[in-house]
Amino acid sequence: MSAVVEPPAADAGAQPFCAWCGGARAEGDHAGCERRLATVDPPRHCPVCARRMVVQVDPVGWTARCSRHGESAGTNGFA
Repeated sequence: MSAVVEPPAADAGAQPFCAWCGGARAEGDHAGCERRLATVDPPRHCPVCARRMVVQVDPVGWTARCSRHGESAGTNGFA
C-alpha cells in the first residue's frame, strides 16, 4: 500500500478532489482510482486543488509535488 504524507493545507480534512483522476470526489465513483492508489500508482493530482503534480518514481517509492500545496511521499508497497 502507498503510504502518503499529506501536504499541509488550510483545511487539513478537506480533500475535495481525487488524487488519481483529479475529478471531484462528490461526483462519480472513485473506487477504481482508490484501488490504483492503494497498490502501485502514485497520486497524479493534488487532492486539495486538483492541479496536476510533478511526480518522481524511484525503486523505493515516489514523491509528488503540487506547486501550491507542497510535497507528498510514499513507498508503493515497499517496507
